[in-house]
Amino acid sequence: MRRRYVLATANRDKAAEVRQILADALGEVELLPRPPGVPEVEENGDTLEENARLKAVALVEATGEAAIADDTGLEVDALGGAPGVLAARFAGESATYADNVAKLLAELAGLEAGRRSARFRTVALARFPDGSEVVASGLVDGRISTEARGCNGFGYDPVFVPDGGGERTFAEMSADDKHAISHRGRAFRALAAALAGRGG
Repeated sequence: MRRRYVLATANRDKAAEVRQILADALGEVELLPRPPGVPEVEENGDTLEENARLKAVALVEATGEAAIADDTGLEVDALGGAPGVLAARFAGESATYADNVAKLLAELAGLEAGRRSARFRTVALARFPDGSEVVASGLVDGRISTEARGCNGFGYDPVFVPDGGGERTFAEMSADDKHAISHRGRAFRALAAALAGRGG
């Protein structure tokens, strides 16, 4: 089974999560960091899968290695599914995690809990030098809290309360508890199972 992949993401927080999830699911696997000379890929796809594919293809072409990429969206029902694929850039192209959280809370100000439903969706994709690929997805339903809580995780974790999480935000959970139910955990466990099934 193939055990060597280049990770497309340069986000250290996301890379750390992916490494842990895949190591738990696949066992010993070599995940190479994105080479510093490979520029950021413009994520201009209309879907999470398109964005994940853009990143994976760019890494395969740059390195000649199999690559793993993902894209995640946050869909808030009261905002018509926004920010969706623009989750990382909700408050602007150079937005910080705090900027995005602040904008989301402002957009939902005054809404009661029953109208704050949301879901995280992740598409994980492995692309190979021969052009073949394996795609998997993961989803977790929940709601947006009225204020940020917790200091773990990253991104929208302080304001996302997943179903089945004991009313904790992702940021209030340990990494293991989060990965057990999170969108990214589900997507990458599904990807690992598919990779194992195809023999690498």
